Amino acid sequence: MSNRYSRDVIPTDQLFFIGGPDVIEDEKHALRHAASILDVCYALGIFYIYKSSYDKANRTSIKSYRGPGIKGLEILKKVRDKLNIPVLTDVHSPEEATIAAKYVDVIQIPAFLCRQTDLLLAAAKTQKPLHIKKAQFCSPIDMKNVITKVRSVSKHSQIILAERGVTFGYNNLVVDMRSIPIMKELGCPVVIDAGHSVQQPSAAKGGTVSGGDRKMIPIIAKAGIAAGADGIFMEVHEDPDNAPCDGTNSVKLNDLYDILDVVHKIWMVLHE
Repeated sequence: MSNRYSRDVIPTDQLFFIGGPDVIEDEKHALRHAASILDVCYALGIFYIYKSSYDKANRTSIKSYRGPGIKGLEILKKVRDKLNIPVLTDVHSPEEATIAAKYVDVIQIPAFLCRQTDLLLAAAKTQKPLHIKKAQFCSPIDMKNVITKVRSVSKHSQIILAERGVTFGYNNLVVDMRSIPIMKELGCPVVIDAGHSVQQPSAAKGGTVSGGDRKMIPIIAKAGIAAGADGIFMEVHEDPDNAPCDGTNSVKLNDLYDILDVVHKIWMVLHE
């Protein structure tokens, strides 16, 4: 099964998909999800990058599940080696960026941290492709400064920007699709993070966990691709109602094919 695997660059001449369980649960769980999602993407001709977090350091509550920690990087490496697909994870400190680069192919900068200079520079120094999420409090043009920081260290590493909504009052996000063409004008591929765009921060269980509106994920995904996004990000889980983290913002694994099939058809129309 070919995924045109490259550890140096994510191809943008075909639709690409970043996805997987929000957080690593265990090795078998990770491999099972990665293999199933790869089958879907391969059948549709979509390039696949497996994503899962080894440590969720930005949870609202101290009681929230964070993941397996550093040993989770070994699990990501096993997913990469066994399935021959690129893997992605998020990091939260300069030290984490340096360590994670030894195990993963793409480093993700969380939205809350996209302005953290030391983190950006450390990630850039790894020479890995960077998936940088636009913060909920930033305008799309603000990402020009983020790119400049990365380019001050690494002239050639691929930078991918992600739209995931902006803060709109309490516990709600709104996606302005204009941000996609604006960020593309900065010279980087753009991803629509359809799952986190429907997130309702700190809106569940008395403010201790994030809520969300899962049924809106396909709508945001289709709109984002129609607006010109090059790739799509969605967290995927076989049983999201019982996922330890961000289940309300995750797509059910059994629904993934139908969602990506429509999204890919929209992408194809725009690229004929």
